[in-house]
Amino acid sequence: MTARKGIARWLMVAALCGVSAGRLVAQDSAAAPQPGQTSAPPTAPDTQSAGDEPSPWLLVPVVSSNPKLGTTVGGLGAFLRKFDAGSRVSMFGATYQYTSTHSTIAAAFARSSFRADHHRLSAVGAFGYVKNDYDDYLGTGAPLQTNDDLRAVMVRYLYRLKGPWFLGAQGNAANYQVIGESAEDEFVLETLGVKALSAASLGATVMHDTRDSDDMPTRGWYLNINNLAYRESLGGSTSFDAYRADFRAFWSHGRGHVLAMRQNNAVSVNAPVIAQSTVLLRGYKLGQYLAPYMSSLEFEERLSLHPRWGATLFAGAAALYGENDSHSANNDVYPMWGAGLHFVIKPVQRMLVNFEYAQGVEDNRGVYLKFGYGW
Repeated sequence: MTARKGIARWLMVAALCGVSAGRLVAQDSAAAPQPGQTSAPPTAPDTQSAGDEPSPWLLVPVVSSNPKLGTTVGGLGAFLRKFDAGSRVSMFGATYQYTSTHSTIAAAFARSSFRADHHRLSAVGAFGYVKNDYDDYLGTGAPLQTNDDLRAVMVRYLYRLKGPWFLGAQGNAANYQVIGESAEDEFVLETLGVKALSAASLGATVMHDTRDSDDMPTRGWYLNINNLAYRESLGGSTSFDAYRADFRAFWSHGRGHVLAMRQNNAVSVNAPVIAQSTVLLRGYKLGQYLAPYMSSLEFEERLSLHPRWGATLFAGAAALYGENDSHSANNDVYPMWGAGLHFVIKPVQRMLVNFEYAQGVEDNRGVYLKFGYGW
């Protein structure tokens, strides 16, 4: 096992919860047409009888298992509310996870859409205690046991400028402490220069979104470009910069099938080792491999087998590059492939539970039962 990414720890928590950090909550695809749309997007048939109101509560089990993290079990609960006819569904909830390594992680999250979806506000707060048993820490060949204490918060606000274009601001703060299990483990951490890290950042984000749904999109494309400036003047222990560009596109074909594509990029500038860019693919542990820059490309075929059942086939690869004195990345390219099944738990809102298997290299693989698609 290898090191975790100490900055933006809410991203790790979101992944362990089976929910992408950029989409911790679902939005209602059955809402009134958004600016730039001519009509409301189609939805799967609902099994509720006429006159019944859909439940505002969402309860989902969360399970994952892989050789490097062990087995994680937990759940996600949330309350759904639509503030006005032109807005998407807002969600307020929490998740809790316990692992076979005796680690615990909890998070509370919220995402709201209001004023005819001209305003979007999201936030995540994460807390946890993580026990790691590394066979190969940072690719050095040295075994290591650590106890890691986590506290993090993230907030993002977006304002609709025109049509599908949004402009906003974001910030996060994290306090991540890495403690060796023994004196020998502390010596390894000191030798590698891995230290506890407090970080605080502010940044801007630009987003384009013509998807007809966050959780089950059938058409449209999404682009998010953002940055985070971590500064000592904001209360952090070090100063560096992080940039992200995330592009996704969706094409409908056949009888309800969807071809999806994602191209993702992460750049860190003058970042300490544990805050560098990491492989962001299913089957890989966040922070296991690190380098200043990361780029990935994924394709996914989402097959409709029944109004409430479907399957996924996916493959992709991530590349780590840039000068890297830590030698934490053993390879330059990390491929991935996998498959899964999903069940639509809320047809009107098009919310689903997804069960997937993902296979990587170097004994990287994972089994996930989670809320929503991988992205």
